[in-house]
Amino acid sequence: MMTVLMSFGVGIVVGAVFTLLHLPLPAPPTLSGVLGIVGIFCGMWLTQYLIH
Repeated sequence: MMTVLMSFGVGIVVGAVFTLLHLPLPAPPTLSGVLGIVGIFCGMWLTQYLIH
């Protein structure tokens, strides 16, 4: 769980820095894009779970 929280914290810092420097975000700019990435991850996790 600590890794997840650290990753989230680093993501917030990176998002803030990129915004302050007026750089494009290194992530999808919409919630639907982010959820698409989460869906890909969940599909991978579910497939690995069902195979093993």
